[in-house]
Amino acid sequence: MPSTESPAVDPIQATVTRLARPHRSGGSVIERAAILAEGRDSEAIFRWITDHAGEPEESTGTKAPDRGLYGARFGGATTAARSPQRYVLPPGTLSGR
Repeated sequence: MPSTESPAVDPIQATVTRLARPHRSGGSVIERAAILAEGRDSEAIFRWITDHAGEPEESTGTKAPDRGLYGARFGGATTAARSPQRYVLPPGTLSGR
């Protein structure tokens, strides 16, 4: 008799699938803010993304925001290193997408 039990679903993969959106590259993209909103699971999500060839999306601009007349005086002339805002997964990583 065939088993009626469904295959075990990885809860982290299910979360990644829920958070992911289509990306112009054909893969999927996940916002860093959405990952962090998952709380305790966020570290496991970052690890899952890395383990499945996901990479931080390249920042398109490096110009510091204009902060008015004294912007350069308050660090406006240089940009500090920031965490990536989005993570891109290659096409086919999430089955069913």
